Amino acid sequence: MQAPQGIRVRRLRLAGIDRSYDVDFTVDGRVRGLSVVAGAFSSGKTAVLEFIAYGLGARRHPRHQEVLRKVRSCLLEVELSGQSHVIERSVGEPSKLAYVRRGTLAQPASTMAEPRTLEPAGAADSLSTLLLSHCKLEGVQLREAPTNRESRTDPLSIRDLMWLAFLPNERVADKNFLFENDRARKHKLRQVVDVVFGVHDDRAIELGNRIQELDRRLAQARGELAAARAFVAEQDPSALDDTPVQGESEQELAEITEQLAVLDLQAQSATDFAARLRREHQEAAKAARTAAAVLRDHETQIARLLPLRAQYADDLLKLGMLAQARQLFDPLRVTTCPACLHRLAQTPTAMNGQCSLCHHELGAPEGDAPAGSMDDRHGAEDGQLDVAAEIRSTRARLKEITTYIEDLDSSMETLKLRAEEASLDEQRAAAILDQATSPAVSTFLVARDDLYRRREQALHRLELTQNTVKLQEGLAKRASAVDRQQAQVARLREELADLGDATRDRDAIIAQISSRYAALLSDWRYPKLSNPYIDTALTPFVRGERYQEASSGARTLITLAWQLAVFEVATELGAAHPGFLMIDSPQKNLGHGGTLDVTIADAVTIDDFYHHLSTWLAERGSGAQLIIADNSPPLIAEGDVVVRYSRSEDRPPYGLIDDETSSEEAPATSHG
Repeated sequence: MQAPQGIRVRRLRLAGIDRSYDVDFTVDGRVRGLSVVAGAFSSGKTAVLEFIAYGLGARRHPRHQEVLRKVRSCLLEVELSGQSHVIERSVGEPSKLAYVRRGTLAQPASTMAEPRTLEPAGAADSLSTLLLSHCKLEGVQLREAPTNRESRTDPLSIRDLMWLAFLPNERVADKNFLFENDRARKHKLRQVVDVVFGVHDDRAIELGNRIQELDRRLAQARGELAAARAFVAEQDPSALDDTPVQGESEQELAEITEQLAVLDLQAQSATDFAARLRREHQEAAKAARTAAAVLRDHETQIARLLPLRAQYADDLLKLGMLAQARQLFDPLRVTTCPACLHRLAQTPTAMNGQCSLCHHELGAPEGDAPAGSMDDRHGAEDGQLDVAAEIRSTRARLKEITTYIEDLDSSMETLKLRAEEASLDEQRAAAILDQATSPAVSTFLVARDDLYRRREQALHRLELTQNTVKLQEGLAKRASAVDRQQAQVARLREELADLGDATRDRDAIIAQISSRYAALLSDWRYPKLSNPYIDTALTPFVRGERYQEASSGARTLITLAWQLAVFEVATELGAAHPGFLMIDSPQKNLGHGGTLDVTIADAVTIDDFYHHLSTWLAERGSGAQLIIADNSPPLIAEGDVVVRYSRSEDRPPYGLIDDETSSEEAPATSHG
């Protein structure tokens, strides 16, 4: 079966610091035809669609607080012409670059991601150019003034094409659905539709310009391929041959690793007999460490106590000098008359509260006391040092320290001998162990060294093989680009050769879209349906009036029918449509959100809408993809619901950012 052309969305991943938030649009590895994102208001349904659009090149992404707090990058896994790719863009400030790599989110990256610019959209290395190339629209130019052949042209952007692939909530039932309030966008939308169906004016000129531009890009791609081949030929000529087999080196590495494990087991088994010797050696080593620790402890204590003993001896000497000084120089012991200098016959005393020598009043009148005793009492009352008591205390402490130091010193010789003997015992046990195990271990050591040498050689070969594979992948990528552009040029040349009349072809396409539009409204039981059609300006009519004249609920059905009619006809004709369509809030004004249109809501059931989608996807729309964000899809669509957000902590998931359950609510119109 041929791979579908265009773009298909497989998986959305919002990557954060601690975890990721995924929405999967596949079943059994295949893209679902219909995927429904269901749930309550402000739970993140709309954000899912907007992040998909952001991954495909939209300028902005949802900026809800929980998103900015939790999410760091947006990764979108898509199928481009049937090949899986991952597109990554940073979240926060809208990124100016997107990184694209082949593969899926479930697989580790095997190739380097290729940077793609967002602006300018028409650049050869832009994301828009890559996506448009898979929609058969690379190099398309749109005239700013469609009726002026000399008008300036702008390159078609993927953002322009998304008008036909994404129907956001604000455009559903809007009276400016076709950008009637913006003349430039209205004309560009018509050009986009014409380009998608290949019925635009000046097709021959446009095709010629596209062929010329693609020929230029093809020549550039061929030049890059030739330069890459020359570089590879200089670096590794073998890379130009067949792809090396990485599996051989990897298998050799696995075998060597297994042999090393077996060898370790054998060595352990062969040396089990030495277990007793190992235990003896361990015990001897432990005893040696203990003896050395005890010896170090005694040496440390002696080293700390010797200065303390010297300090106490010095203090004792100072106290003795103090005692002698008080006896020799005490000024209170008077033995000579200070006036005549004759020796007193009687030592002065305190009598009746007065000094017998000078008759001065004394503080303590109790009895008679010698002047010397009085001095001692006053000294004690003044807090002077009791020298005798301090001398006795210091001598006692000095004696204790000296005794303890002598005990430690006397045990040092024994401890040194014990430590030396323990060290010798440990050395003898180690020698006995080595002698017993050396013959058994040496054989294993030789074998182990050989295996490690072979392992290093295998790792070197594997590294060379991986480098060769990377060089070949670069060549294959450039060769693929050349082949793709060659195929596009050939297809455009065929289209140019088969070119018909643009006006007649466009009328036929508009007639088919109009017919499908009418059939859809009829299938959905549009009340009092009459004369539904789409005119040549793509404006939808019902009952002979423009869609702006219809009620809010009726406009919901009209905009859905218009969008689906273009999508379905493009898919069935194999036109240059991306191949997927996202619709936000198909029940707007029909019972959920906004103002309820009772007349339309009573006549129309949402079951008819989903029944048509399922039937069409199973038949004429096989291979297409529809993604719907709906508050409460009917039971008929229950099997197509890929995720349902509850906004209830009791029924996970709470929302798109499912671990944010208490953040400030976002508006329902933006967060869905």
